[in-house]
Parts: sequence; structure tokens; C-alpha cells
Amino acid sequence: MHAVLHRVAAIGAALLLPLSASLAAEVKPAIVYDLGGKYDKSFNEGVFHGAEEFKKTTGIDFRDFEIQNDAQREQALRRFAKDGFSPVLAVGFSQASAVEKVAKEFPDTKFTIIDMVVDAPNVQSVVFKEHEGSFLVGVLAAKASKTGKVGFVGGMDIPLIRRFACGYVQGAKAANPKIEVFQNMTGTTGAAWNDPVKGAELAKSQIDRGADVVYHAAGGTGVGVLRAAADAGKLGIGVDSNQNGMHPGKVLTSMLKRVDNATIASFMAAKDGTWKAGVTVLGLKENGVGWALDDNNKALITADLKTAVDAASADIVSGKVQVHDYMSDSKCPD
Repeated sequence: MHAVLHRVAAIGAALLLPLSASLAAEVKPAIVYDLGGKYDKSFNEGVFHGAEEFKKTTGIDFRDFEIQNDAQREQALRRFAKDGFSPVLAVGFSQASAVEKVAKEFPDTKFTIIDMVVDAPNVQSVVFKEHEGSFLVGVLAAKASKTGKVGFVGGMDIPLIRRFACGYVQGAKAANPKIEVFQNMTGTTGAAWNDPVKGAELAKSQIDRGADVVYHAAGGTGVGVLRAAADAGKLGIGVDSNQNGMHPGKVLTSMLKRVDNATIASFMAAKDGTWKAGVTVLGLKENGVGWALDDNNKALITADLKTAVDAASADIVSGKVQVHDYMSDSKCPD
């Protein structure tokens, strides 16, 4: 009897080995984008590019879904989990409650959320120090401005976007203490991410008041901001993805939020068996944020601007300059 049991146990172990090995290799990544869609030229698109890069490197395909309304978040996450996809990547803070709920229902599925912390044993949360990257483009905006007035257009009026604005103001004032910074938010609902007409109107009103550089952190709405700045012969600043090529010579730079890197890292860790739940914070030091310099804007970035932004970057990385985080303290320094 013992011999039979030993043999059964040995067969069971032998069966388990190839099964677990094949499970480790069989990664089925999926993405649920935020409102605005995967071709928003911004945040969602950065995630899409990361997934495409992962596919190119590994040969492993991914599935994705573009939600049209808030109700679809939970449905899409649940459907991917039911169909055996893992990790399932949720793009944006608005997915938090849906991720929390669906992650409980599917404890064996790995979930990654970008831009919010969800505390669960099978959820990986990736957040960024947007204020650090915004500080850098604030320095560039102030140094490039001829009027001493610059602008900021945010998407949805939430603490996360106030964090961009606050860092931008701090960077601009570090470069020019007398700089004037105009700020507008687009709205208070998810529609604020996808309203280029309103974005253009807000940018025009700031330009009419004298702003000659306008930074946006507004998703798809920012397409209108950059267009309005270019049409007026002023400079825009892009966000999240490198948007310098949208209006070459008219976009001073873009604040890069490396959601592409975060996407690749999550999928690759799942493939390699090193994926971990918990919180990852990506700042300037970790190459999670930065600014874009390429052929489209190199003529705009003078030696003086480059020296100033490099010095600011080094000071932030070393800790000499502390960039105020609006999400920890909502009193943005004057």
C-alpha cells in the first residue's frame, strides 16, 4: 500500500512540474484603458506603447479594451479575469474601486493599477512623482517665456492633477521668482479628459492674458491645448507621452511619465515569475518621470535652458531640492 501511495505521489509530482512550468511561461496580459482610449496621444497611449514593446521583445501578445463609460471598468476587468488573463493592467486612478472589487473575486489573478494604490495581496500599484517632472518643465517654461507669464491647463480637477500644477509652479518660480502662472482645470467629471475644444478655449484665454508657454496635464483634452498654442504662435508643453512631434517647433518639451516602462516591467515580471504585489513609486531618480528632448524641439532648448534643467534635475535626484507633493500637503507654496 505504501509503495502504491509513493508511486501515486511521484506521478503527481511529475505531473505538477511541467504544469507549473507551463503556467509560469503562459502569461496572458490584458489592459483596460481609462476614458480617452488607447490613442489619446498621452497617458493611455503610453501604456499601449509599453505593451507593444513587450510583445516585440517576447513574442507574447496582449488583449486590451477601451471603456466608453465608468460602468464598463468592472465588467472589463471581470471578463479578462474570467477568461484567464493575468496580469490585468488597469490604467488610471478611476479604476481603483473596480480593481479592489474584482481582485477579491479572482484571488489567483494578478492585477496592476497605474496611478492609484489598491491594498490587496494580488494587486500591484504603480504611482509616479509627477511633481518632480512638472518642476523640470516649469523651469523650462519660465526660462523660455518672453512675457514672464505661463499657463497650465489640467484635466479633471483632482489632487493628482493639482500635483502636476503645483510642481510646475514651483519649478517656474525657481527659475524666475517673478513669473506669473495662470491655471485652469477643464472639469470635474471623466469627460474632462476628452474635451479638446474646451482645452483650446482655456489655452486661448491664458494666451490672451499674456501667457506664451502653456503646459497641459489633461489627457485627450491636451490635444486642443497644444493646437491652440501652436496656432497662436506660442509654445505648448506636452505630458505623459512625448508629444513634441504633434506640432514640431511649437512644443517646448513634454513631461514624460514613463507608464510604458511600468507596463513593460509588470508584464515582464509576470513572465519571469518575479511579479510582486505592493506599491512601486517612480520618480526622477528611478527614470519614472522626465522631460523630452528630440529633433522636434532641440532648436528651442538653448544651452542656457539645458544647463538650468540639468541642474534642477541633479538637485532633485540628490535631495537638495524637495519638490512639494500636493497629494501629501494641499498647500502649494507661493
